[in-house]
Order: sequence, then C-alpha cells, then structure tokens
Amino acid sequence: MALISIQNLDFGYNGAAEKVFDGVSFQMDTAWRLGLVGRNGRGKTTLLRLLQGQYEHGGTISSPCLFDYFPMEIPDETKTVLEYCEGNVPHFELWRLMKELSLLDVDEGAVYRSINTLSGGERTKLLLAVLFMQEEHFLLIDEPTNHLDLEGRKVLAEYLRRKNGFILVSHDRSFLDESVNHILSINLASITVTKGDYSSFAAGKERQDAFELAENQKLCKEVKRLDEAAKQTARWSDRVEASKIGTHAADRGFIGRKSAKMMKRSKVTEQRRESARDEAAGLMHNIEETAALKLHPLEHHKRPLMEGKNLALYYDDTCISQGIDFRLENGTIVAVTGKTGAGKSTLLKLLLGQDICYTGELLCPAQCTVSYVPQDTSFLAGSLDEYIEERAVDQTLTKAILRKLGFSRPQFELPMERYSAGQRKKVLLAASLAEPAHLYVWDEPLNYVDLISRLQIEALLKEFSPTMVLVEHDRAFLDSVDCKYIQLERC
Repeated sequence: MALISIQNLDFGYNGAAEKVFDGVSFQMDTAWRLGLVGRNGRGKTTLLRLLQGQYEHGGTISSPCLFDYFPMEIPDETKTVLEYCEGNVPHFELWRLMKELSLLDVDEGAVYRSINTLSGGERTKLLLAVLFMQEEHFLLIDEPTNHLDLEGRKVLAEYLRRKNGFILVSHDRSFLDESVNHILSINLASITVTKGDYSSFAAGKERQDAFELAENQKLCKEVKRLDEAAKQTARWSDRVEASKIGTHAADRGFIGRKSAKMMKRSKVTEQRRESARDEAAGLMHNIEETAALKLHPLEHHKRPLMEGKNLALYYDDTCISQGIDFRLENGTIVAVTGKTGAGKSTLLKLLLGQDICYTGELLCPAQCTVSYVPQDTSFLAGSLDEYIEERAVDQTLTKAILRKLGFSRPQFELPMERYSAGQRKKVLLAASLAEPAHLYVWDEPLNYVDLISRLQIEALLKEFSPTMVLVEHDRAFLDSVDCKYIQLERC
C-alpha cells in the first residue's frame, strides 16, 4: 500500500477574505479510484493544482508517484495523436494505445488525425487513454464528462472501473457510482475520505446530518432546562442568604451550610450547561444549506405550445439530423438526446428562433417569452451587477437565487472571470430562474454545477413543472424530473 499524504495544508488566494484550505490533513491510497465532490468554489480544482505543485502553500504534500492532469494542455494541436504520443509518452508503444482505445469504443483511425479535428468526446477518450498508458502516475481527472453524451459516459465509466489510481472530479451521480470506490469530499468545515461509491457516501452523510440535527435539538433543550435550573437555584440561594439576617447564631450556621450547598449545586449545573453548549458547538459544521428554489413560469394559451413535423436540420447545406417529430405540451419537460453531432444544440437554436436551415414544419406560437441558458459561459466577464442589469432581470431576486445555490456575499463583488466554471454556469441559471417565461430552453445547464445544486434544481422542476426543452446528459437528473425525450438520429 502506497499513500499520498497531505498534512496541515494551508492555502489562500491573494486578496481573498478567506483561506481555501486551513490546516487540512488526509491520506489517499494510490490504488484508489477517488471521486472528488464539493460545492462550486469550495476548492476542488485548487486542490488538484496544489497536488501538481502549481501554488506555494503551507503544510506538506508527499506522494510516491507523479501526478498527471486531465485535460492537459496540447502545445501544438495540428499534430496527430500518434505524433503527440511519440514526443511526450516515454516508452510509447502503439499497440498499447490501440488496446486502450478498443476499451473506449474509439475508432483506431483517430490516432492518425490532427488533435484539433477531434470531437470533444473523441478528444476526451483519446487523451485519457494516453495518460493511463503511463505507469507510476496518479491521474487527476477534472470533469471529463462535459463533452460526452449518455452513451459516451457509460463507456467511460466502464473504462475507469477497470483502472486504479486516480481522482475524478464529476457531479454526475450515476457516473460516479459506476466509476469510483472512495469519495473525497470537501465539506463546509473539513475534508473527509470515505469508502464506497457516491450513493453510499450521500446516504451516510444524510444519516450523519440527521443525527447531528436531532442531537443539536436535544442539547438546546437541555441547555434551556439548565438555564432555568440555574436561575431557580440562584433565586433560592439569594432568599436563603437574606434569611440569615437577625436569626440565632446556630440558625445562621445551618442556613450558611444550606446556602453553600445550593451554590455548589449551581456550579455543577453551570458546568453541565457549558458542557452541553460545547457539545452543540461541535455539531452541524458540515451541514449544507439547501434552501428551496422558486420559479414563476408563464402560462401560454396555445396547446401544444410547439410542434415539429418531419423536421430535418442542416449545417452548411449538409443534413445533420432528419425525421424529427415532437409535440411540446405546456408544463412538460423535454430532453433532446442523441449522439455527438446529431444536432441537439442546433434544434434548441431553431426553437429560439435563430437562423437555422431546416425543412419540414415547425409550429411556434406568437408572443412566446423564452428564457435561454447557453452551453458556453466564456463570455461572462466583469461585474455581476452589470450582467444582471444587462439581462434586465431583478437584481435582488437573482442574487437571492445565487445565495441559495451556494454563493457567499463577498463573491458578488468579484469579477466574473474569477468565478469557477460551475459558478459561472450558476449565474446563467439564476438569471433564467429570475426571468418569467413561457418556455425555458437550457443547453447542458448542469455542466460543472455541483451535486447539491443539481438536487435543488431537480426539486424546483418537479414542483413548478415549467415548459422546458433541454439538452442534458446526467441520467439520474433526467430520470428524477420525469422528462419526455426527443431522440435525434444523424443523417
């Protein structure tokens, strides 16, 4: 057994009000398949960078192996995968790479293509295969599922289950359950390592949270009872002391002993009260706030709201998908599925009224208010207040939603370039949720969004039943919101 040991890790960004890690210690076995979870902005990617030695820090990080990070930077993306391997992988053997690719359901011809011509899914699988070829390396895999459809995620999960020695950052519950055997959780006040998949970790945390809440309620009642007892004893003691005046000397001695006994009882009560308060203070530090979100969808008179008949989608005069039929009923959530390149985002853009080339019949209502969450967040920069004003949504409501999604108040003052990928996605989601609409169109809304926030959004959609079309690959999420499907097939 070889261990990676982190002792008294101390780190904070310059200018930040709070440290990211403060005296954190834990250990990991190099043979484990670790899932790294925690709310956005809690320090998951920062931890991976610290393991790579990118930042100066307090404390020690010791490891018997080298760390490799995914997704790694490729200096020259015009090179083929084979050329990259020959120049960067020690003792490279082509047959070993081909063996890895067969497990990932990747065509062998992809190794002879330029890296910049690969699709997002092909690139993810190929680069992970390259990293896993290197022995004595511990992989730090950061959000590998963002360019993978449902089938691609299933294939990659099966591949990772055959491997050992990695940390996997992912917010997809099903993917984590199928990939990992330990969970490394960055909590509100600590970091914990537990054995098992994500579901067993979540169940254990739920039990622990429930125990701490119940224990806290019991201790609060005990403190209140002891407070009352202490006040009553003090009142008795004061009355006894007052009665000493004007009595016989012998009586005063008896009364004095009685008073001392009451004072002693008062001190015992005070000690018990302080002990209960100390015990209560040690509870609930890692219970996450999960305030319920609200939505106010608009009702449209048209039934169904939209309808597509025998649609075919085109890109540069090339058919990418055809034979699309659907009816979008009010109060229905519809997920658009299909392989990469089947036109999922293209269909969403068509529903938004963008200039998309298509044939067939698309029936859309007049005066339909649409709220859109795009896939890309890179355009978010500058002040959060200015973005909210530009979106013309309520400032107070949008920030209240962000607070419920895990933002702290100081984060509102930071430029959005300093937000994590998940925090930027939450800005788009919060603006959409603050926007009353007949139709919500969300393109991969959960990319980089943490698990707790996903559960909040699930609960929201189940309670308020908006009319929504979305592209999403989180199977557990889709199953939970009970959506209908539009399956796209490539031409």
